Amino acid sequence: MTKHTSDANDGQHDDESFVSKSQIKREMDALQDLGKELIQLTDTQLKTIPLDDELRDALLLARRIRNKHEGYRRQLQFIGKLMRQRDPQPIKEALAELQGRHQQATAQFHHIEQWRDRILAEGASAIDELCQQQPEADRAQLLSLYAEHLQQQQHNKPPMASRRIFVELRKLMSR
Repeated sequence: MTKHTSDANDGQHDDESFVSKSQIKREMDALQDLGKELIQLTDTQLKTIPLDDELRDALLLARRIRNKHEGYRRQLQFIGKLMRQRDPQPIKEALAELQGRHQQATAQFHHIEQWRDRILAEGASAIDELCQQQPEADRAQLLSLYAEHLQQQQHNKPPMASRRIFVELRKLMSR
């Protein structure tokens, strides 16, 4: 009986070139998830992402699919396939930048809300502090709006002055 000998490389893979089926599947799923994120964007946001016409059309079609089961799933797979044929890095970077801008805008909105709430609670002292931090603030107008707010509160009227304070703060802090 002869003994079968084999090369040392039989059954082994070159570590650098071998990619497991599981890894390929994870990468495909990640690209499909990226496609799902892109589908959720508004038209204006989608225009800021570097996409070719074929991929953009596939994303827009996925939005229009009414049957969110099989047809939508197949369209997501198609989007994943298209993404694998392209370099996804510029798309990921543009999406991250867009999300960063959104977070920044949300943080600014909360900052403005906090100032408005503080002015409504503390009155002139909060307005004075705001004017120290923001010299271009119109102190007289803010005091007038605060007085209007107090009157509206006393007469159980809608908080129009509160909204106007917010608008003034947004103008001031967006400069």
